[in-house]
Amino acid sequence: MTTAVLAAPLAQQPTKKRKARRVLPGFGPTMGFTLFYLSLLVLIPLSAVFIKSAGHGFDAFWAAATAPRVIASYKLSFGASLLAASINLVFGLILAWSLVRYEFPGKKLVDALIDLPFALPTAVAGIALTALYAKNGWMGQWLEPLGIKVAFTPLGILVALIFIGLPFIVRTVQPVLEDMETELEEAAASLGAHRWQTFRLVVLPTLTPALLTGFALAFARAVGEYGSVIFIAGNLPMVSEITPLMIISKLEQYDYTGATAIAAVMLIFSFTLLLGINGLQAWSSKRNGQEGRK
Repeated sequence: MTTAVLAAPLAQQPTKKRKARRVLPGFGPTMGFTLFYLSLLVLIPLSAVFIKSAGHGFDAFWAAATAPRVIASYKLSFGASLLAASINLVFGLILAWSLVRYEFPGKKLVDALIDLPFALPTAVAGIALTALYAKNGWMGQWLEPLGIKVAFTPLGILVALIFIGLPFIVRTVQPVLEDMETELEEAAASLGAHRWQTFRLVVLPTLTPALLTGFALAFARAVGEYGSVIFIAGNLPMVSEITPLMIISKLEQYDYTGATAIAAVMLIFSFTLLLGINGLQAWSSKRNGQEGRK
């Protein structure tokens, strides 16, 4: 009796909670290291580009960034990059769909070849594409009689950008397709939806964020690509000169103001476009999440 009476107050006493020991550091050290690392590798070099380009005044910056030859390189670089990323968006989706949904001979080989542009040095890729599409190349000798000239033309630049950008679309969409439940498609088919309706209303909304991410990655890689393009472009002034080549040419002439001015314009355009794509991706993800809760 006495033991029970003594144990009752002890049982009613609140127990002290032990603080769980975190394996990872807290928010403060983590954010501090992140900002330090980001500043050291990204923010400081990019700031140096803008500071150097503005060092000789706005007039010198504007003259270097808007020269007719430079404007032509902007149009070619950004136009070809957008077109290449758009083409890869379609065919990359088809390729990822085939790899996930179907079994066919040589599937493992095709899956491995997709990563070839990642592992292959860009200069080697440019030389290989030039040899393939030149006038006497394996493909060029058949295209030349048809009036299709690829090597040393803007079309060759487009081919090179498609080659280096395709893996970004495939590898971004492929995991999403693998995790997608086929029961949703079967339910849509059982309700009378045909294949295009099922793809447009069920599959595509789920894949849209991944497609936009792959598009942004492919575009960003294409805008700054140099090695695989320089050999097949031909580098004709006002015709097939890309913007990275203009920067290299300015540096070889010790025109650092002109080189940094062109680089600053490329950074502004690229960042603005990527920011818009990321905003569209966030909006699409939020919209799909709201529709899923409904």
